[in-house]
Amino acid sequence: MKKYLLLLFLLLCLVPAKAQTRLSDEAQISILTAAPSDEEVYTLYGHTAIRVKDTQHKLDVVFNYGIFDFSKPNFIYRFTKGETDYKLAAYDFSHYIIEYQMRGSEVTEQVLNLTPDEINKIWTALVINARPENAVYRYNFFFDNCATRPVAIVEEQVDGKVQYNNPPEPQTFRDLINYCTRNHPWLTFGCDLALGSPTDRVATPHEMMFLPVYLKEEFEKATIVGADGSERKLVKSTERLTEEVTDDTDNGKTWFTPMLCSILIFLLVASVTFLEWKKKTYFRGVDCVLFFLAGVAGTVLFFLCFISTHPCVRPNWSIVWLQPFDLLAVILFAVKKFRKAAYYYHFINFAALTLLLAGWHFIPQHMNIAFIPLVATIWLRSGYGVYRGRMHR
Repeated sequence: MKKYLLLLFLLLCLVPAKAQTRLSDEAQISILTAAPSDEEVYTLYGHTAIRVKDTQHKLDVVFNYGIFDFSKPNFIYRFTKGETDYKLAAYDFSHYIIEYQMRGSEVTEQVLNLTPDEINKIWTALVINARPENAVYRYNFFFDNCATRPVAIVEEQVDGKVQYNNPPEPQTFRDLINYCTRNHPWLTFGCDLALGSPTDRVATPHEMMFLPVYLKEEFEKATIVGADGSERKLVKSTERLTEEVTDDTDNGKTWFTPMLCSILIFLLVASVTFLEWKKKTYFRGVDCVLFFLAGVAGTVLFFLCFISTHPCVRPNWSIVWLQPFDLLAVILFAVKKFRKAAYYYHFINFAALTLLLAGWHFIPQHMNIAFIPLVATIWLRSGYGVYRGRMHR
């Protein structure tokens, strides 16, 4: 990040002077698409940037809308709350491309089929956006990110309308991101848990371009329709700047998947519950630990649903089985004089989870299959709590 900020500072000292001069007729603007890679979580979805090249003015600059700073105070809290700020940075193309060469990621360049006037309009808009007072923007994963911003600036500055042809097969937002995380089951599990039912809405072809790979595909097929009805292809030429470097070492898929973990938890709790029933006893600590963990997870979901400004996180049906009231239930379970209140809590929770499990396939939200053993675990403990309550009457 410090490297980018330094480059940004140096370039911004240079860009205003160059921006005073109209770019030459040799100038070109292109879209750079970095293919997804498994290096970091944020590289799983790929990346988009804009390149402005003018050999006559010795200019070769990349405008990157994807700069963020992990070291910023309260980054995790602000990210969870939906207040993550990204920055547009402009720096030399050579610094941009070397990063992907070192990473071994594929980068594709699509040179846009633009007139000199359109190129200068986009150039001017980018320079204005890169000014310190304009560079920072509120990031939104689905609707305002490093891919949607280049799309918007191209659509706004061309003379005519960008027409997208042969739209891709309809997919939900969840389908799109789950495909990106397909090799990372724990990340898929976490996304399915945090993202609510709006994520299961079918994205429009234009909305699908929040993922760089779809932006690249749609631009390749797109045309610019002028006011006079003339039509020209949006992309003039396509070139692969770097090749993907595959790792021959067999890292293998993780065997400790969310489903395996969930099943092991269920079997462990079921065994303990059977032992309790057999010996007619009650291991209070089991419920305290289980419902404490569920309550903590429920508190996070409550925060996302009712406080966070993230899109697509509410409503979230997972809050039926993971809810903050479970933290209150821990007190009821731990204190013997609250036995009656604990019984009623178990009864209500058991009824709610029974309905949830019975109507699993009718819930208007995709629920990760690994949730089922975990829901069944809490359902079993509440069911045993109801059984104990009735036996002690």
